[in-house]
Amino acid sequence: MKILFFIAALLAPAAAIAADNVALDSAIFVERSISGPDGKLRVVREEPKLVTPGDKLVFVLSYRNAGNAPADSFVVTNPIPASVSFVSSDSNGAEYSVDGGKNWGLLPALKVRAADGSLHPAAPSDITHVRWAFATAIPAGGGGKLSFRGIVR
Repeated sequence: MKILFFIAALLAPAAAIAADNVALDSAIFVERSISGPDGKLRVVREEPKLVTPGDKLVFVLSYRNAGNAPADSFVVTNPIPASVSFVSSDSNGAEYSVDGGKNWGLLPALKVRAADGSLHPAAPSDITHVRWAFATAIPAGGGGKLSFRGIVR
């Protein structure tokens, strides 16, 4: 059974903090393997018109400092849509939350409470938010891209 998701629901808004002049844009792609004319498989990214459980998604967050001064203390936070299971970050420096953005850390340090009250190591599918806190200022006119991957639940 195919499930149609509205793209707006998948594109959970990323939040940029402490840098008024930094513009943030987000996009999402479905990553598929297709057979080329030579019979070799190649990976393509397509606009997600229709996605089904198991489809691989790539979220791309583009940022650009449109101001005349460096942007200090820039933080990008992106919630993971409920319909998506987080897989990995393609960008260095990511921190994760498994409790709705209350606490942050690297995945090996995070714990999740089970129904019986016990704690167990968090898995990528437990991640609710991903963020990047820039250690250095984004220069005026500077920018870049951040990305992470997920699978449609």
